[in-house]
Amino acid sequence: MQFTAGQALPHTRTRALHWLATAAALAAVVATASFVQPPDATATTEAAPGARAAAGPAPDPHAAAYPVDCGPNRLDVVDSATGDLDGDGSPETVAVVRCHTETGTPPSGIYVLARPKAGKGAPRVAATLLAPARQRSVEGFAVRGGVVAATLLGYSTTDVPRCCPDVRGQTKWQWKGGKFVQSELPASSSTQGV
Repeated sequence: MQFTAGQALPHTRTRALHWLATAAALAAVVATASFVQPPDATATTEAAPGARAAAGPAPDPHAAAYPVDCGPNRLDVVDSATGDLDGDGSPETVAVVRCHTETGTPPSGIYVLARPKAGKGAPRVAATLLAPARQRSVEGFAVRGGVVAATLLGYSTTDVPRCCPDVRGQTKWQWKGGKFVQSELPASSSTQGV
């Protein structure tokens, strides 16, 4: 049998069955390759270094458990503000808290709250900026541009009545080198009280 020009050879003609077999073979190779991994390959759900966390809602300051013992009194969240303090793309909440009282000025605490690591549950206290043990009250609190700023009121001596702080200082906290760094302007004293 002799073939003339323009006529296809029997083994070079493609049929639907030929294409189907080729596609199935190719799919099998791709599927097998996806299961074969080098022995040192590992899977992880953590973000790569430098990757930004998925933004979500800021932690609720009323849902957190603070390291403050108020005895029989409740703990009050006096003020709060949110912002991305550490630059990871996820907002933190800064809360000013103090024990409830009908009289006097109890000392305040300032805490940075982050979302829980597992993604569910109460916000966690990520940092303590001001512990109530320092015997300071907070006024003029704000979070702007990743900086926490507050005016702290205190007492020059133990003889000063706890109702009338006589020392005022401006304090700032900013995330640097993996921690919050505090900076203060010199405190000012007032003989007239605040």
